[in-house]
Amino acid sequence: MSKPWYLYILECAGGRLYTGIALDPEARYKAHAEGRGAKFTRSYPPLRLAMVETFASRSEALKAEYAVKKLSAAEKWKLVGKAGR
Repeated sequence: MSKPWYLYILECAGGRLYTGIALDPEARYKAHAEGRGAKFTRSYPPLRLAMVETFASRSEALKAEYAVKKLSAAEKWKLVGKAGR
């Protein structure tokens, strides 16, 4: 049985959201916070792990990531439970 993959959304500085996938979202958050993550999170450091969702495979997680990235900012904020941003 393969390890689960996770879709995660970070709340970042400047009221921004970052979406990604990882095998270990806590470790990935730490990497972002230490400046070892994506270029985006070096410009807008993460404040918290706003959402994590589990998927059975990397493929499923990638599909979910793609769908989330197509959402508007308002829809993403609603997804993480902070409407009205």
